[in-house]
Amino acid sequence: MEKSLVNDNPLLLPFNRQQTVYDGFITVQVREYSCMLFTVGCTAMLHCCWQLKHLLRGYEHIVKQRLQQSADLVGFILELKTVLEVVLKSRPECRSIPPPQYYSQLISEMETLGWDKLLFIDTEFQMLRLKAEDSAGRQHILTVKLKSKHPTEAPDCSADLPVPLAISWTPQSTLEQLHSQFLQVLESLTEFWDILDEIDSKTWILEPEKPSRSDTMRRIAIGNNVSIKVEVDPRHPRMLPECWLLGAEHVVTPLRNKLNANMHLWNPDSSVLHNLRDVLEIEFPSPATHEKSSFNVECGICYSYRLEAAIPDQVCNDPRCGQPFHQTCLYEWLRALHSSRQSFNIVFGECPYCSKPITVKMAAQKS
Repeated sequence: MEKSLVNDNPLLLPFNRQQTVYDGFITVQVREYSCMLFTVGCTAMLHCCWQLKHLLRGYEHIVKQRLQQSADLVGFILELKTVLEVVLKSRPECRSIPPPQYYSQLISEMETLGWDKLLFIDTEFQMLRLKAEDSAGRQHILTVKLKSKHPTEAPDCSADLPVPLAISWTPQSTLEQLHSQFLQVLESLTEFWDILDEIDSKTWILEPEKPSRSDTMRRIAIGNNVSIKVEVDPRHPRMLPECWLLGAEHVVTPLRNKLNANMHLWNPDSSVLHNLRDVLEIEFPSPATHEKSSFNVECGICYSYRLEAAIPDQVCNDPRCGQPFHQTCLYEWLRALHSSRQSFNIVFGECPYCSKPITVKMAAQKS
């Protein structure tokens, strides 16, 4: 047993002639932990350093069980190492410390890239935020999480983009090459952002409240309680986007008819906003001509405009009423009334304001 134990753990040596006490270090994921093992008759005990105690916090019952069930010390040490590997993998803060050449490599790459590109680096020198600017002057951030074996292992990269960030990496790649690839991705999306920036600056956007660079949807105000939701394709931003007209049916129907009748007029050489104006035969309210408060009509049930991220998007179809409601509010209101009825996921009832017929789909459950 002694030979096998020492071969597998060369830093753990017998402390006495009887070989009932072993003292030294066990190695797990290139990290060494001090420990001492005692065997008194059929009983075994483990004493360990504070680092090992900290790691095994919450796993004491498992270690005790393995200590009692293992046939010998060799088997127990193997079980202990297995438990430690699981713990280290589940705790990011317990990652192995990179070798010295990692840091010199990182500094060399940053010198080449330019320290002016660095916005942030964490205390472990493994998570970086690099800034980049596209041809239109928009600022972007690339988050890079380096592995301890950098540059042999590819880093994890993320950015606020409407498409997946595909980066090619080899053991010879550098941060400068990574940054260059990111700039190429930004240039491929320039037209997409140009189109959305025009919509954002020349219309009133109801949703999202604060668009990010990854958002492809815009809900544009057309009038009081009437809007259009468009989903722009990042790869083909000038093509006809998916469109949904939202509002009272008597107002939406004429717009929907125009959209269907004029769809053939869509010109890929023009911007999305210009095409929407031509196809719908309307002028969108803009910050230059209207106040946003004109379109921020409160829900008729909860008396607020925003309910978490949602805005009132259910409208009474009676032209004399036209009161908007949050979908969740209207659904809960109608469901509580004995006079309402439900068919599948649609509830039929009466408008809380004018008592005319109104329907609402069941509110989507949050995941």
